[in-house]
Amino acid sequence: MADSLLFNPHTYDPAHFDAETRRLLRATVDFFEQRGKQALIDSYIERAWYGDFLDFAAKEGLFATFLTPEADGDGHPDKRWDTARNAALSEILGFYGLGYWYTWQVTVLGLGPVWQSANAGARAHTARLLDDGHVLAFGLSERGHGADIYATDMILTPDGAGGFRADGAKYYIGNGNVAGLVSVFGRRAGVEGPDGYVFFAADSRHPAYHLVRNVVNGQMFVSEFRLENYPVREQDVLHTGRAAFDAALNTVNIGKFNLCTAAVGICEHAMYEAVTHAHRRVLYGRPVTDFPHVRRELTDAYVRLVAMKLFSDRAVDYFRSAGPEDRRYLLFNPMTKMKVTTEGEKVIDLLWDVIAAKGFEADTYFDKAAKDIRGLPKLEGTVHVNLALILKFMPNYLFHPAGYPPVPARRDAADDEFLFHQGPARGLGAIRFHDWRTAYDAHADLPNVARFREQADGLCALLRAHAPDEGQQRDLDFLLALGQLFALVVYGQLILEQAAPTGLGPDVLDEIFAVLIQDFSGYATELSGKAATTEEQAGWALAHLRRPVHDAGRTARVWEQVVALCGAYEMHP
Repeated sequence: MADSLLFNPHTYDPAHFDAETRRLLRATVDFFEQRGKQALIDSYIERAWYGDFLDFAAKEGLFATFLTPEADGDGHPDKRWDTARNAALSEILGFYGLGYWYTWQVTVLGLGPVWQSANAGARAHTARLLDDGHVLAFGLSERGHGADIYATDMILTPDGAGGFRADGAKYYIGNGNVAGLVSVFGRRAGVEGPDGYVFFAADSRHPAYHLVRNVVNGQMFVSEFRLENYPVREQDVLHTGRAAFDAALNTVNIGKFNLCTAAVGICEHAMYEAVTHAHRRVLYGRPVTDFPHVRRELTDAYVRLVAMKLFSDRAVDYFRSAGPEDRRYLLFNPMTKMKVTTEGEKVIDLLWDVIAAKGFEADTYFDKAAKDIRGLPKLEGTVHVNLALILKFMPNYLFHPAGYPPVPARRDAADDEFLFHQGPARGLGAIRFHDWRTAYDAHADLPNVARFREQADGLCALLRAHAPDEGQQRDLDFLLALGQLFALVVYGQLILEQAAPTGLGPDVLDEIFAVLIQDFSGYATELSGKAATTEEQAGWALAHLRRPVHDAGRTARVWEQVVALCGAYEMHP
């Protein structure tokens, strides 16, 4: 059962996908397995550009097939933008290394403004670039402003012939060294406010495009580049005005989701390696895994990882079923970015506490995972930015449910075209949700689900009786502590919804909620200690601390799933 919950290259068979998707996913796994662990490690340590992987992707048409919407696929039967299979590929690439995922991820971001554009010529050109094996880049961030798109210094000056001349620099732009197309955000000279925004297509091979350097010490190329008198023809313009602003935010909505599956993949590989090492290691005449604290830490890591995967897989369904009248994905998206990636850090930390010095060794995957997992919560907006975004949804989510029909599991071979027609990036506070209690009620027989539900109901009671006052609503430090409590309720809901379709047994599910109870109690304690917290709010927080319901038999059965991971997967040398 444990092996079936986690991705295992030795047994991987994505039978729920169509034939070509299965072939490409399996071919990607085989590419890395045949390449072997030593090559994977050496290229990471040497910071070698992953040209061999990009050559493979080009030869197989991997990115072209997975990242070309059906409308731009020229009748190709397998080209579509399918969030389910994109998530599967993202997890695989994370499993083998963040760099391989990263070149895929920034290609996704670079495509966002193009596929949202009405510029047919640019779309056709981009489809050809993908067919030819090119990757793309997303030119939004700047050194002085980060991703603050209100303050861009990329200036476009009209050239008098319907186009512009672009001058300015971009910073932290993945694939900027080789991208066949870079979607660049800027503003028109002399035009203030949203009316001045422009998204345009640039080519990294153009002589007016100056590659400055790689700004990170790693295998991936995260570029700084500068445009000097770069000619932006009319046919290069993707969006202008408010549409350019919306394209930037909606692109991040699309690309942000991939961070959760990268975290899942990284943690899965590290989990196999850590359990195998710990279970085979003998200290003081006993296997390391005989020590109770080691069993607890590995079990905690395992159930957190399973929860990450359950939440991420269920969120896919909301992306694929979204439309103008159903924008629930806009909550679950920052949740995957904020919650799943930070849970990934916890998983790695727990594993590292067990394997200790082994986690520093150069010939392991683990020491790469320990470094790379830190990056994911900090990409596509920090944890704090996404947590603040999540808070916008809290009133309607908790108190004003709508009568949506159930969202089915979505693994069908459909094109998720709505993602490129999301519309204006506003009105988040008006989005409605189905009743979160339904998922909890369906599993009320599990003692820890029931106990966590008490805490969730308590959060609602807090907000009714002691809602944040005007000053607290301006205190982001206070609100972030409150937001962590709310995020746990959302996290638990999608985990519960995904449990039955996955065939997850009650033991693991109840053990997951034992962890969530502890986390809720921890965040409640943190809230009680905030300077802005009132006596009434602090009293509520301490009154809602709970201990999980412990069951030695259940924990022992989950441990058997954990220890079964020993030797279940080891990468080809």
